[in-house]
Amino acid sequence: MGLKYSVQLHKLKFNKPAKTSRNLFVEKPHWVVKLWDNQNPKIIGIGEAAPLEFLSPDYDEALENIIESKLNQLVEGEKFESLDFDEFPSVKFAIESAHLDLENGGKQIYFNSAYLKGKPIPINGLVWMNDLDEMLKEAVAKADLGFGCIKFKVGSHDFDAECRFLEQFRNTQQGKNVTIRLDVNGAFLADEALEKLKEFSRFNVHSIEQPIKAGDWDYMAKICKDSKIAIALDEELISIKLSERHNLLKHILPQYIIIKPTLLGGFKESDHWILLANKYKIGWWATSALEANIGLNAIAQWVGKYNTILPQGLGTGLLYQNNFEAKSEIKGGNLYFKK
Repeated sequence: MGLKYSVQLHKLKFNKPAKTSRNLFVEKPHWVVKLWDNQNPKIIGIGEAAPLEFLSPDYDEALENIIESKLNQLVEGEKFESLDFDEFPSVKFAIESAHLDLENGGKQIYFNSAYLKGKPIPINGLVWMNDLDEMLKEAVAKADLGFGCIKFKVGSHDFDAECRFLEQFRNTQQGKNVTIRLDVNGAFLADEALEKLKEFSRFNVHSIEQPIKAGDWDYMAKICKDSKIAIALDEELISIKLSERHNLLKHILPQYIIIKPTLLGGFKESDHWILLANKYKIGWWATSALEANIGLNAIAQWVGKYNTILPQGLGTGLLYQNNFEAKSEIKGGNLYFKK
């Protein structure tokens, strides 16, 4: 196969700033990778590298040079499996996606999963950090749209105010029976986390993602053991090498892990995390890392391989003003493939 490639930078602009306890996103660089065989240049595989600033180990405005160096190795005959992507998970995700697409005929079909045949994927509605009154309005609106699970980004407001906000939402007609997930993005201090989780538990919270910063395995294990709310590891999984994954999960024993293929190095790496999670009876769901519609489509097809009933975090297709063509649509809290 005489492979050829192209890499193109797109700066995607958010419809409105996306805020977490850690940072504020206004625009985001994405690199579109295309692969084709010189013998049949009309069949093109496409993938997307979308690293997150302050989070992805390979976030760099000059990432294009790394992408091209890896693609050059592939074009020169090296096997994808033999390339070293340890420090470049988003690059691995992009090239793996493009390679899968090319092998499947270049129609942005990555996995022949039930999702492609019409089976919907349940997803959570996401409420970004904002003025708390605005967050309440958005949460009520998402519940009205049919989302049975709503995730809130918390950790930057006054804690008592966030508790009052959750109480207000629970007291609305729309918020009475909705499943609530919280994402702290590591904002709590270790010695205050358990007390805050105890307070949050009054509002019947399903789970909370990454209550403290990644890296303190001992204290995270204590939180997972003693918390009144189920804990989901997110940032904790980033940059953990293959040999350490078993030790991490065995030591901390969280109730859930969050799978983000862009941050974890693609689909085979994500499959490995799920295999280990199953061994320790740890639940999981997948979440977008703010990819554009190219990456989001690939992730949704991959999730569709699994018979999961937990809502996934894949409702980010409408975030950008200048997104690529959507391959999915959201109806009533479910994600559907657009044929």
